[in-house]
Amino acid sequence: MREVVIVEGVRTPVGKRKGLLSNVRPDDLAAKVLRELVNRAGISPGIVQDVIMGCVSQVEEQGLNIARNAVLMADFPIQVPATTIDRQCGSGQQAIHFAAQAILSGDMDVVIAGGVESMTRVPLGSTRQNSTSSEELTSRYEIIHQGLSAERIADKWGFTRTQLDEFSVESHNRALKAIEEGRFDREIMPLEVTLEDGSTVALRQDEGPRKGSTVEKLSTLKTVFKEDGKIHAGNASQMSDGAAAVLLMSREKAEELGLKPRFRIVARSVVGSDPTLMLTGPIEATRQVLAKAGLTIEDMDTYEVNEAFAPVPMCWLEEIKADPKKLNPNGGAIALGHPLGATGAKLMISMMHELERTGSRYGLQAICEGGGMANGTIIERISE
Repeated sequence: MREVVIVEGVRTPVGKRKGLLSNVRPDDLAAKVLRELVNRAGISPGIVQDVIMGCVSQVEEQGLNIARNAVLMADFPIQVPATTIDRQCGSGQQAIHFAAQAILSGDMDVVIAGGVESMTRVPLGSTRQNSTSSEELTSRYEIIHQGLSAERIADKWGFTRTQLDEFSVESHNRALKAIEEGRFDREIMPLEVTLEDGSTVALRQDEGPRKGSTVEKLSTLKTVFKEDGKIHAGNASQMSDGAAAVLLMSREKAEELGLKPRFRIVARSVVGSDPTLMLTGPIEATRQVLAKAGLTIEDMDTYEVNEAFAPVPMCWLEEIKADPKKLNPNGGAIALGHPLGATGAKLMISMMHELERTGSRYGLQAICEGGGMANGTIIERISE
C-alpha cells in the first residue's frame, strides 16, 4: 500500500494586518515559500507534479489562480501546474489532503501543498462585495456572521468572558515563550521587507504576540458582535498576512531521491457541520480522523486546533476530553495570527517542528471553516 510522507515544510513569518508585510504582494509571498521549499529539500522544481494552494479571497492580487502565478514567479518550469482552492479557513489543510490523495491514488509522486493570504492587501469579504446570500439558502438555514456563531458557542457551552480571556492570555504567553526559546526559527524563512521610505528591514518573527496581555486589559475591550456579548478583538484570531508550503511525496519516491521522510500522513477527515453554529466542526472531524486511524486522543502527543475564536478550541477540549497542555502548545491564532488560506499549512509545519523538538510521535490538527465544515489530520513522526 502506498504511503504519503512529508519531506519538508517552510513558512513566512506571519505579519499583522497593516504590519511589516503590508507592502509585499501575496503572490510574491507564495512564490518565496515555493522557492525556499525546494531549496531546503534539495530537489529540482521540475519533478513537482502539481502545486495546490489555499486562498480564501481570490480577487485582485490573489485572483486568476494565485498558485499558478506563484509557480511561474518562483522560476519553476512551465510544465509544473498549480491550482488554488477555497475551503475557507481550512484551505491550506485541505490542500495537504488533496495532495495526499493524489499521491495515494498513484496519479502523482511529488506534490506541493500550501496556502497564502494577505488580509491587508485583499481584505476579508472582498469576494462578496455588496452581494447577499440567496433566499434559497437563507430560507433553509439561519446564516449569521462567524462572530455571532462564536457568541452562541460560548453561551451553549457556558463559557464566561473571563474564561475566554484567560484562554487568550495563555495563547499569547505560550507564543511569546516559543519565540523567546527559538522554537519557530527552523520553520520560518526570514524576509527582507522594503518600507514606505525605501529602507529595508528583516522580518524573522511573527508579529502578532503581545507582551503584557492580561485578563484585566482584555476586560476593557468592547465586544464586536453583540453589545452584551463576550467576543472581542482580544479573544478572536488576528487578521494576518503570510504564506506556507509543504512538500509531500510517496515514500518510494522520497527514498529513490535519497530524501529522508520526516512524517507520514496517517489519516484525514473532512466533515460538514451546523452552518449556523458553524465553528463546531473540529469536534466531529477529530472523532472521525481518530476512528480512521484506529487511535485515541490519548495517543496524540500534541494537537493544533485553530483559534478562530477562543470558544472554538475550548468547546473542542470539553467534548473530546483532551489534555489542555497538549493543545496549541506554542500559542495559536489569537496570538500568532490567522492568514486564512495559509493557516492550514502553517499549523501543520508548526506541529511537525513541535513533534521533532519533543521527540514525540503523533500530532492531530483540526480547523473550523466558514459555512460549517472542518478538516482533521493525523501525522506520525518517522524516527528511523
